[in-house]
Amino acid sequence: MAYAQEPSNCIENYKLNKTYTSIVWYADRMGYSRTIGRFGDFEGTIELNNCEINKSKIDIVIDTNSISSGNSEIDRQLKSVTFFDVENYPEARFQSSNINLIEKDNAQVTGNFTMLGKTREISLKVRFNKKAIDPLMNVMRTGYSIRTNVQRSKWGMDKLLAFVSDDISIVIEAEALKYN
Repeated sequence: MAYAQEPSNCIENYKLNKTYTSIVWYADRMGYSRTIGRFGDFEGTIELNNCEINKSKIDIVIDTNSISSGNSEIDRQLKSVTFFDVENYPEARFQSSNINLIEKDNAQVTGNFTMLGKTREISLKVRFNKKAIDPLMNVMRTGYSIRTNVQRSKWGMDKLLAFVSDDISIVIEAEALKYN
């Protein structure tokens, strides 16, 4: 992930590319199956510090009303006060606070995740996939695979726990484009 560079060239700024980024979640439904959904609308930036990776920063804002399971009835329930309460809490946000490089292409990213008006610390497992000039756009592109699990009840989303698991798996496949 790190490249030897002059200090003045250490910082690169990236924006998530919505076309090639997916934010997907999985929730167990009473052990019968896992409901799968995604968030379709979000914004994200990465301030990549190539000289000191641990000083890099990630900021992602998710439009909670963009949640989709592929089923309109489930989506209605997810958007209601029972789960995301999108009318009162239209956004969820992750802001990194620490990046710990585990090995060359893997890091543990700790940060604050705010949802339903509550902020809790979470940890993401991040794998760096690739950084190269995109041959079609002639701009630097970088890619990451991200995994985490959260307990929804920690943010007050504690209804129907007998039917929908407290533990939610989140998978993000992300591509970002350099803009500075």
